[in-house]
Amino acid sequence: MDVATSKLQILGQQAQTASYALGLLSTAKKNEVLLAMAAALDSHQAEILATNAKDLENPQVANKFIDRLTLTADRLNDMATGLKQVAALPDPIGNVDRAWRNEAGLMIAKERVPLGVIGMIFEARPNVTVDASALCFKTGNAVILRGGKEALHSNQALVKVLRGALAEAGIDENAIQLIQDTSHETAAKFMQLTDYIDVLIPRGSARLIQTVLAKATVPVIETGAGNCHVYVDQAAQLPMATDIVVNGKVQRPSVCNATEKLLIHRAVAADYLPTMITALRDQGVEVRGDAATQAIIPDVVPATEADWGTEYNDLIIAVKVVDSEAEAIQHINHYNTQHSEAIVTDNYQAGKLFQQRVNAACVYINASTRFTDGFEFGFGAEIGISTQKLHARGPMGLAELTSYKYVIDGNGQIRK
Repeated sequence: MDVATSKLQILGQQAQTASYALGLLSTAKKNEVLLAMAAALDSHQAEILATNAKDLENPQVANKFIDRLTLTADRLNDMATGLKQVAALPDPIGNVDRAWRNEAGLMIAKERVPLGVIGMIFEARPNVTVDASALCFKTGNAVILRGGKEALHSNQALVKVLRGALAEAGIDENAIQLIQDTSHETAAKFMQLTDYIDVLIPRGSARLIQTVLAKATVPVIETGAGNCHVYVDQAAQLPMATDIVVNGKVQRPSVCNATEKLLIHRAVAADYLPTMITALRDQGVEVRGDAATQAIIPDVVPATEADWGTEYNDLIIAVKVVDSEAEAIQHINHYNTQHSEAIVTDNYQAGKLFQQRVNAACVYINASTRFTDGFEFGFGAEIGISTQKLHARGPMGLAELTSYKYVIDGNGQIRK
């Protein structure tokens, strides 16, 4: 056995041992520790920000990922707020989904339990370290984190603070562990740690997620790359449509719920596109367009076939003119990543048809795709946005990090 595999197995054993104890913690104790974690983030802000600066100094970090990687006092405050919100949320562990008595007189109950040990693989998003740790801890799950090399120093600092809070509370620090080796070889071995990891959750680019799906032997919850669209219907209001598209593209262009594509009905394209494209360009957005868009705005960059399936994570948007809502829906379902899609319209029936027929985890009428977020949905934080249909879909909060077991009470019954 090589050294990397041996180290991973030790991490797995430690996590598994910690998970058994976590499953027995009371809700009150878990909430107490989550609040202590929030306080620890506040008291260690200067140290964390100084460490984050080391990651930002790395010349190999692509410019489009700087925003994701950057920590500020406000973002650390948001992380602490997320911890407090998770503490305030109902604890699903021990909840009984339903219970009944069968013909033999057995009392059968379906009860919520932790998944066990959760593996997280993610890229340049230090906030995932805190969000994942909080949600896993609240649901009695141990977590092993494998962040990208770009955020190693930041992740080390955050995990140190969180583990310190665990230790002060007398809880096994190995409930939260970080893989220090960020090589692809170690990541591949981590994906196959079937004896210890119950589920693997990747967060990051489409390439990362596809790599995990191809190589993992541990069960995977597929989370979203986000090739998100806004369709502007012929019954849309121009000011609302402009605000929604600009917000979806510009507010945080590097995140998975950012708007990447604009589809617009031909009936309003000539009237609406000049205003919308000017608003986007005013925010520094490069606009690419199909032939119909070029006919209206000649200086847009010609869009290629590759554009329609690309998640830019940057200040770039591609525009396509469509002849009908049906064409928009067909285009979206062909090119999207089943993450978040939006229609802007004052036609109720058009909006509901769009919601029914678009295949995505979150489908909006008259709202920005940027709202697909566990914090915005009231989950306190999220461990990821699932774009698959089994077990979990959309922003994953506490309930999605549980399984269930059947507990059966009898008084001597035997089967006849």
